[in-house]
Amino acid sequence: MNGEKVIRLNVNRKDFEEIYFSGNQGSLFFSQSTKGKTVTTAVVGLILLILFCFKGDLSKEKFGILYFVSFLFLLCTVYLSLSINKVSRWKKEVNKYLKSLENSEIYEIRFTNEIFNVNLNHQEELSKWEDFKYFNVNDKFISLEGKFNYMFPRKSMSKADYDTLKQTLKKNIILS
Repeated sequence: MNGEKVIRLNVNRKDFEEIYFSGNQGSLFFSQSTKGKTVTTAVVGLILLILFCFKGDLSKEKFGILYFVSFLFLLCTVYLSLSINKVSRWKKEVNKYLKSLENSEIYEIRFTNEIFNVNLNHQEELSKWEDFKYFNVNDKFISLEGKFNYMFPRKSMSKADYDTLKQTLKKNIILS
C-alpha cells in the first residue's frame, strides 16, 4: 500500500447495537456472564423454599441444613448482584459510546504501512500496528484489541473498504 488510506464510516447506531448486544449481552440476568449465576441462584432459592415448607419435618440435628442452604442462597445472590452490576456498568458505557457515535460529524479510519489512526469528532487515537495484539474478522464486523480496542461494523463501510481493511490487518498485525 502506497500512502495513506482513509475509510469514512457511516454511523448507524443500530449497526453497532446489533453487534454489542447480540446473544443477550445487554440482558442483566441472561447475558453470558450472568446466566449461570441466575440459574444457580434460582435453583438454590427453590431448594431453600422447599426446605422452608418442610422445616417442621426436620429434626434438630438436620436443622443445620436449612442454615447452610440459606448461606448458599445469600452467597449466590451476592455473586449474581456483582455480575449484574458489571453488566449494567458495561451497558451504560456502551450506550454512552453509541450516543457519542450518533452525534458524530466525523468517524474515519486512516492507515499506512506503519500507523493506524481513528478520528472521531477530531479526537484522534494514533497507534502503530505493533500496538495491536489481536484482531477478529467475520462477516458482521472487524475488531481490534491492543493499546486501543475498536469494533467496526461491516454495514458501516463499503465492501471494498471492508476488504481493504481486512487485508491490511492480516498483513500488518502479527499474532503471537
